[in-house]
Amino acid sequence: MISKMDSAIVPVGHYDPQQALFEGQYCTQAGMSYNSYVILDEKIAVLDGVEGCAQVMDAWRSNLEKALAGRKPDYLIIHHMEPDHSGSIAALAEQYPEMTIVGNAKTFPMLSAFTGQDFAGRTLTVKEGDKLELGGHTLTFFMAPMVHWPEVMVSYESAGKVLFSADGFGRFGNADPDAPWVDEARRYYINIVGKYGVQVQALLKKAAGLDIQAICPLHGPVLTGEAVALAVEKYDLWSRYVPEERGVLVAYASIHGGTAKAALELTEMLKAEGVKAAACDLTREDWAEAVAGAFRYSGLVLAAASYDAGVFPPMAQLLARLKSKGFRDRSVGLMENGSWGPTAMKTMMAELEGMKGLNILEPKITIRSVLTEENRVEMKLLARTMAQSI
Repeated sequence: MISKMDSAIVPVGHYDPQQALFEGQYCTQAGMSYNSYVILDEKIAVLDGVEGCAQVMDAWRSNLEKALAGRKPDYLIIHHMEPDHSGSIAALAEQYPEMTIVGNAKTFPMLSAFTGQDFAGRTLTVKEGDKLELGGHTLTFFMAPMVHWPEVMVSYESAGKVLFSADGFGRFGNADPDAPWVDEARRYYINIVGKYGVQVQALLKKAAGLDIQAICPLHGPVLTGEAVALAVEKYDLWSRYVPEERGVLVAYASIHGGTAKAALELTEMLKAEGVKAAACDLTREDWAEAVAGAFRYSGLVLAAASYDAGVFPPMAQLLARLKSKGFRDRSVGLMENGSWGPTAMKTMMAELEGMKGLNILEPKITIRSVLTEENRVEMKLLARTMAQSI
């Protein structure tokens, strides 16, 4: 929660515990929060909307009216135009026709496209470093293109030392500040923002010049105190593609269990070498968690069955996701399984060749249906090589 000295900044968003799938692809077993804020001053600013579904929007408008206590907002600040934040804008603009809508040069073409409406005469276009005076509170705007859409901007409120960070520093799940942050924030960042590390670094450089005591993202909890420093530290690592931990994710895609058995044995061999190792069954576990885990650790082992002269689809999906998110600078071990014509290795190698800075380890292991003692000798060597390389 915002500190007492910043009581003029009021969260008015909504937590939807029934939201099971975010952006049509990310499992959210703990639901999703859609954050919005109001600054109550001589002039009132609403900072971002929420998605347009009735449940979320109705709750948001009720929270907003309670916070306004009969007053009317002077400004609506649009930090990000993605529909889970902009779906409610047209309704709010209709409710408060004298409200000025604040965005940047890339915001308003998107606003018209999403709403089908012309807001000419009631917009304020801001650019890098522009300020908006509300009374005792002042917002300064900083452009953050491609974090993770081209129109994204953030704002800094100098009285409370608060950064309104758009989708940056968000997390899947609720807005409880006492809930664990890192794991769900990692899964959120890597899968949604992860491709744009260079752009995140540019934003972090801007933020480094600010005294930030609180971060207000559009998803997840408000971050204060030590959580601010932790979040900035993690974003710096993630956006530079630097592993957080010395360890290995063993990601496997098994059809009938033979590849799974090999992957789990290799996981234990890695542990015997003093390496932290975690196994992930790509046929049953959350693929987005696998992507996040691959970025978390310094090493990755891919173990997959051959399928249709290629690789078993769950592994193909992981490789495509890793490539699209800019996976790089890791040590990688490979195991394939094929009864009569192994093809998984060739297919995996072709995908990995498009990723930067990977150290593909030897030996590359081929299993023909079931493990042999010769395979186990190779696996122990791979485990030892991985331990030495990460």
